[in-house]
Amino acid sequence: MLISNDDVRRGIENDEFVPFFQPLVTLRTGELAGFEVLARWHHPTAGVLSPDRFIPIAEQNGWIDALTKRLMQKAFEAGKLIPEPLTLAFNVSPLQLHDLDLPKRIQSAAEDLGFPLQRIVIEVTESAVVDNVERAQTISNELKALGCKIALDDFGTGYSSLLHLQSLPFDELKVDRSFVGSMIQRRESRKIVAAVVGLGQSLGLTTVAEGIETREQAEMLLWLGCELGQGWLFGRPIPAEDLPTTVEMPREKISFNHSPGLWGGLAGNALPSQRLAHLQAVYDGAPVGLALLDRNLRYVTLNQRLADMNGASVEEHLRRPVAEMVPKAFHHFEAFMRRSLEGEVITGVEARRPAGPGQGDRDYLLSYQPVRDEGAEVVGVSVAVVDITDRKAAEAALRESEDHHRHMVELNPQIPWVLDAKGNAMAISPRWEQVTGMNAATAEGKGFLEAIHSEDRPSVENVIATSIRSGDPIDVECRILCRNNRWRWIRSRGAARRDASGIIIRWYGSVDDIDDQKKAEEALRKSEAQLKAIFNSVPVAILLAAEPDGRLSLSNPEASRIFRYPAPSRHIIENYAQWGAIRVNGRRLECGEYPLARALRGQKTSIEKALCLRADGTEAWVSLLGAPIVRGDGSVQGAVVVVQDIDEIKRERERLLTLAEALIKELKGQTSSARLEAEL
Repeated sequence: MLISNDDVRRGIENDEFVPFFQPLVTLRTGELAGFEVLARWHHPTAGVLSPDRFIPIAEQNGWIDALTKRLMQKAFEAGKLIPEPLTLAFNVSPLQLHDLDLPKRIQSAAEDLGFPLQRIVIEVTESAVVDNVERAQTISNELKALGCKIALDDFGTGYSSLLHLQSLPFDELKVDRSFVGSMIQRRESRKIVAAVVGLGQSLGLTTVAEGIETREQAEMLLWLGCELGQGWLFGRPIPAEDLPTTVEMPREKISFNHSPGLWGGLAGNALPSQRLAHLQAVYDGAPVGLALLDRNLRYVTLNQRLADMNGASVEEHLRRPVAEMVPKAFHHFEAFMRRSLEGEVITGVEARRPAGPGQGDRDYLLSYQPVRDEGAEVVGVSVAVVDITDRKAAEAALRESEDHHRHMVELNPQIPWVLDAKGNAMAISPRWEQVTGMNAATAEGKGFLEAIHSEDRPSVENVIATSIRSGDPIDVECRILCRNNRWRWIRSRGAARRDASGIIIRWYGSVDDIDDQKKAEEALRKSEAQLKAIFNSVPVAILLAAEPDGRLSLSNPEASRIFRYPAPSRHIIENYAQWGAIRVNGRRLECGEYPLARALRGQKTSIEKALCLRADGTEAWVSLLGAPIVRGDGSVQGAVVVVQDIDEIKRERERLLTLAEALIKELKGQTSSARLEAEL
């Protein structure tokens, strides 16, 4: 269908021209950045017509201002459906860039409908600037003063000139769709797009790519550093009524799943110029030897670290082959480099290189990464060399230390163990299996309890639970079943390890074999019982003092009977003032003369006959023997006194002597025989 001037005029008069909105997306995040406003004609018979069918006619016949004004009014009205800070971009005809009233008309249309001027982008082509640069500058500066942004559209397709970029206050630089559409297939287009993006970024301009139709195009643009994109991949132009749905539509972030390139992973975070400076700083300052080799395995670039490793300056390496710089090592690494040139990523290659005289060999870890251009062609190899000599030495020392500690654990007569914060066994010495036959896996958790005697297990569980609650050390004795099916006594002790906040994170301890000790204690208890039985059954009193002041520590029942005092026996000395006095030959002894006191001074004492005051106030005849208890070094640690009750014997003897004396007296006095018989 042929469109005439009258058709366009009639369409304007009938208000048949409407704005359509094409999404602009931030490539790095996938988020919506705004819309470009595109003119569409709802023709009564031909349907929706694109701008190329009517814009040239409108420009030729003076209808462009009226058409632009009406489109802007409708777009600003629809802009109420677009949330901040999303922008609206409008294309301005080259003819309109000669009209000094253009800024005022744009301002008026926006303010009448309440759309912020700061969210408006005016797109102009270089052809609009060429005819009258000064007037274009004036109009652009006025638009900038109002808050609008200025974008240079279709850069590279017309009279591209750096003078134009410098003359006008542009904010954005748009890459034409013709280059974007062919950049995947054509290397020349890729270079042009890269140059335009790099130029814009070097001038501080936001770069926008038009006509993005595939994900591969979007990924490559993002890798090149382009910031905004539009095209059918992100959405076709839509009428105003579809804006709310489009604004709310979830969008997928562009990633680098398919994009090649050495620095692809950094593309989304900085401009190419910034990335270059950043990467150069990283490259030079890295503690790793780095180099880029071309397909002929010549050094294109390298850092000082690798130059030092090779023993030559950076300048001496450049453009020279690896085989020439490291001839002794080249044959070891050539195969890896060749494989990398075929596209293979190779990491973790260990190598040892002899050092200079008097120095030890050095160990290195090498990686080879194919370097691809934007078309995914391998153009070289990136080499990374890490000096791991110290790490290898540390690993060897660690292995030696681990061996040392492992042998210490395995040969230790004790059985070290580790519990978690809840009391579950995490690790236990191999000696546990040697002793009990229970392997480490079985002993983990609560398994170790199965080796404990059923009578002792509740006590062990209670001790562990109590320590876990209180944080107090674990200390418990129990019996465990050994390989020979015999029970042995053990003692397990452990303490908690806490973190910086005081929370218990582990328990560490060990098991000691105390079976022999337990048997000795049992034998001692039996021996003590036997000795005690003998001690309590002997027919003499035995008094022991183990204190310097002479206080008794032990006495037997015979002592209580002889001295008539109640338990405890210590009272026999404490009550000397009231009872316990000893008389020998009628003389009362001083306390220091008592056998016990003399024995504590290291002297033996024997008294055959002594009259002792008993606790009940009566007196009894006793014989006493006192002796010191001497340590191995000859010092006195106590005393023992043995007392024999001779009171009945003494008194019976005295009675017999009295009778004998009476008999002798009677005989002398011729006492009658009858009386003598009665006495006898």
